[in-house]
Amino acid sequence: MRDISTGPDASRLVLDLALTVRHDGQGGVADDLLAPDGLTGWVREHAAALPLTEGYTGDPGSLERVRALRAAVRALFARAVRPGEPSPADARRLLPVAEALARLNAAAALVPAVPALDWPDDGPTVRELAVAEPGDTDLLVATLARAAVTFLTSEDRTRLRACHAPRCVRYFLKEHPRQEWCKPSCGNRARVARHHERHNSRAGNAT
Repeated sequence: MRDISTGPDASRLVLDLALTVRHDGQGGVADDLLAPDGLTGWVREHAAALPLTEGYTGDPGSLERVRALRAAVRALFARAVRPGEPSPADARRLLPVAEALARLNAAAALVPAVPALDWPDDGPTVRELAVAEPGDTDLLVATLARAAVTFLTSEDRTRLRACHAPRCVRYFLKEHPRQEWCKPSCGNRARVARHHERHNSRAGNAT
């Protein structure tokens, strides 16, 4: 039976799935999962966190299912950051929360699993083992869904934020109390935008 446990990398895995929707550098939004080869590349980049057979290759069906799961994850991310605003990429196309939850839970249930106890020298641990040998697509979708469940029920969820710097649509984990942006370059753009806004406001008041 294959181990399908989600470990401490669950937060990174589900964040990286959400971040396949990103700013395109030209004022719009890009999607890294528009075609099967995009999914293939993403899965291979995350092979260490995914219990898939070596040399995984995406197809249109698996792409559609992963994109559907990603939509559910991003809808639940938007709920998690309340009362803050969701990512600008999602502002007008979020799934209803009930539909997102149903989609996520159905995906997590694609691969029935049982707990298995291990007891190495440093203490007992529990792994989740697939009851039967699933296909790669079911395994991929179920693993991503379980990572999302693990993340959304962890303390990391309380640190989730949407970055609202100009031209950014990313979600990120807040690392310290004063952090407002996903990365320093976003903070720089936000400060420049604020400066221009104040300057223009003063210029307008002076006329």
